[in-house]
Order: sequence, then structure tokens, then C-alpha cells
Amino acid sequence: MESVLYSPPVLFTLILISLMVFSKWLSRFSSKKESGEHALDSYACGQRDVENYVNPDYSNYFSYAFIFTVVHILILVVATVPANVLFTPIIYIFSGILAIFIAFKR
Repeated sequence: MESVLYSPPVLFTLILISLMVFSKWLSRFSSKKESGEHALDSYACGQRDVENYVNPDYSNYFSYAFIFTVVHILILVVATVPANVLFTPIIYIFSGILAIFIAFKR
């Protein structure tokens, strides 16, 4: 009986039901009044009606974040390979170098 109680679907259902009950209980404390006239207006840096809104471009940052992720995972995988395995780390290192070259290809 205990193994059924600890199975993921049963635990998920129990946690979901408990969160729904908790959310319903917390809704008693929420504000009941209407929103103000400026509730949905844009607001930036303490000023209303901002016309010169800056939208930063992170497209160049993505390749560096990708390289960091590839190298980080590569180091973790190669560092935890057993000592008697030689071929698998070489494949991982080769695929990481290939991913770096593909990411910086112009």
C-alpha cells in the first residue's frame, strides 16, 4: 500500500489537489475592489507614457550561453566517466568541439 502512495501519479494528484485547496483558501484574502483606470497602462522606471522604450537584443548573447552550456555539460560528463572507458569521452569532446564550431559559423 505504501508503494502505491509514493508513486508519481498519486503524489502529483495529491499535491495538485492540496495546492488547489490552498489557492482557494488564499483567494479569501485577495482584493475585491475594481482596478484603477491606469492599471493596464505601460509603466517604466517610474514614468507613465514612455515613448522611447528600449528593447534589448540578446541574439548575440545566445551563442555564448550555448557555448557555456555545452562546455559545462561536457566537463561534467567527461569528469564522471569511469577510468576504464576511453572511447566515450573522446566522442563527447569531439561533439563538443563540433558544436562550438557550428555555433560560431558565420
